[in-house]
Amino acid sequence: MSLISSRNLRKSSSEKWKFIRIFLVTLLVSLPRIASAQTDEQDKIMDSRIQGEIIDSVTQALNENYAYPEVAKKMELYVRKLYIEKKYEKITSLREFAWELTDDLRVISKDKHLGVWFMSDKELSGFEGDTLTDEEKKQKLEENRRDNFCFKELKLLQGHVGYIDLRCFSNAKDAGLIIIAAMNFLAYADAIIFDLRQNGGGDPSTGQLISSYLFEEPVHLNSLYFPKPDSLWQLWTQAYVSGPRMSEVDVYVLTSSYTFSGAEEFTYNLKNLRRATIIGEITRGGANWWDYKIFKNLNIGVDLPHAYPINPITGSNWERTGVTPDIEVSEEKALDVAHLEALNKLVEKEKDPDRKAQLQWAIDGKKAILNPITIEPGQLQVYVGQYGPRKIWFEDGELYYQRDDRPKYKLTPMGNHWFMIQKLDYLRIEFVADENGEVTEIIGHRDSGRTDSHKRNK
Repeated sequence: MSLISSRNLRKSSSEKWKFIRIFLVTLLVSLPRIASAQTDEQDKIMDSRIQGEIIDSVTQALNENYAYPEVAKKMELYVRKLYIEKKYEKITSLREFAWELTDDLRVISKDKHLGVWFMSDKELSGFEGDTLTDEEKKQKLEENRRDNFCFKELKLLQGHVGYIDLRCFSNAKDAGLIIIAAMNFLAYADAIIFDLRQNGGGDPSTGQLISSYLFEEPVHLNSLYFPKPDSLWQLWTQAYVSGPRMSEVDVYVLTSSYTFSGAEEFTYNLKNLRRATIIGEITRGGANWWDYKIFKNLNIGVDLPHAYPINPITGSNWERTGVTPDIEVSEEKALDVAHLEALNKLVEKEKDPDRKAQLQWAIDGKKAILNPITIEPGQLQVYVGQYGPRKIWFEDGELYYQRDDRPKYKLTPMGNHWFMIQKLDYLRIEFVADENGEVTEIIGHRDSGRTDSHKRNK
């Protein structure tokens, strides 16, 4: 086995970028092909002879390239058996046959990266051999730029916790400025949450660049084994990053059952390096790297997994199993749970009493969201009234708050006559009742500690 170490990555840069380009281009090609199943009406009619030619071509490509040669042979025997048994006999749509063949190959391989896809003449026109044309590459790059390279949201949550919603991993060669800008925006956050719940994967160079900000010194993230040729490529964090490093900042990664491929690698690496707390659902389970091959004469493209990761810590990867979170919760609750985890850690370490009080304010609010209190409509009615410039009223089973002619906001109960004001994190309402239980006053509490009050109008 030959070893490509971090010190030799410069020498193998052409090979490295070849693999990264393949990873990205395949993602860009696969998504339009999947979408075209619903939007592109063009199809090809075929017969049993064409089916046989497709099976011959696909299984030959698998035997020559698939990362697990023994599995490739089993897949070939299985689909040939189905063909002889005339399973596909009534299928005349080339698109439908490609779907069916993909399902049958995955019965044996369980490989979610492996796929056979119908490609229309229009889609094929964007390729020269197995490579996108320069015009098509330019168009894809423009599309990625308009999509901001999948960076959908970047903000600071309560408690000075950073948040990034990242929907895919683009090539860092193109997305580098966005990645650097995002990490520098969060450079002084006290914790960071990476939201990968809607991330289907992509190019590992994005995960590599982001991870480089999270460690002080170069760290071995992952290795990639290529059976053909017998070689190993190592992925390390970068020795230099533009901007401050965040090696001491607590990190959280949100996952769902949709989180896949490159997004799983980023998650798996940080989990096993004990650099992040993973919160959410078990991920989808696709670790293999793939190339693709196009058979223009057959209108068929094949995604061919040809290498697999070997993590330097576990000696394994997440293929089929997915990444199991440290804290398993539903996708819907993952962000609130992660935010609360971050706040709890921060408040434990905080020495400044004012800052500690602000963190506790945020914790109490997050607990109210995660453990909602239900109050019967009849009980809510006792708060309805006019309190100086503040108005409280009951509408559609909920309490609402408005001050003067400002916007109205829904109130969320916190217990003991306290309510959060949705969309106004800095302000909460406390109702004061007399000995008879009649509400007589409203107090506005701010996260700064300042309060103001108004008596209920008679």
